[in-house]
Amino acid sequence: MKKRKEIPKETLKRLPLYLRCLNELILKGQTTLSSKDLATILPMNSAKIRKDLSYFGNFGKRGVGYELKSLIVNIREILNLDQTWRLALVGVGDIGSALLSYPGFNQGCFQIELAFDDDPDLIGSRVAGKKIRDSKDITPLVKEFETQIGIIAVPAETARDIADRLIRGGVTGIINFAPEVLDHNEEIKCTQIDIETELSKLTYYVDET
Repeated sequence: MKKRKEIPKETLKRLPLYLRCLNELILKGQTTLSSKDLATILPMNSAKIRKDLSYFGNFGKRGVGYELKSLIVNIREILNLDQTWRLALVGVGDIGSALLSYPGFNQGCFQIELAFDDDPDLIGSRVAGKKIRDSKDITPLVKEFETQIGIIAVPAETARDIADRLIRGGVTGIINFAPEVLDHNEEIKCTQIDIETELSKLTYYVDET
């Protein structure tokens, strides 16, 4: 399947939500679903769902709706989830340890193959069964393991240096939990996860006094 260009960012953000919902439904034994039914579950506008999916093809049948197994396969292909992604985690503090223990990793297409820290007490130990390696070895090991995505969970003052090491090792995507905006070239895709910023957005809407 060829992807179309200029897909709205909001559409891409919603695709994982659709996929999660569809996976839950198929586990319950459901085989087909209409956009109206999906909109009720999420909840969301059914026309928006149909438009989102129409960017990538015609997946539904009039009077029948979407065949769940087929739609799941197509959305996984769109999101490049039909392959294995090798991840490297840097920083095994509270956030890093939680990520290593997260059951969503290492059971599907996302595999944390490398975990790094600069704490001598952690280096050489195992967290959630994963050996913790010295951060000094990020670049050569990322190259050796052909790691594609880096996860940064370190203090702000070291985040840029860690990103540089990961990029030199060959990663092309970074998820950054550090409260530091990273400078990177256009070839490197970086997602910033800043809980404080997200909370600040939320409080704007919930404080209506």
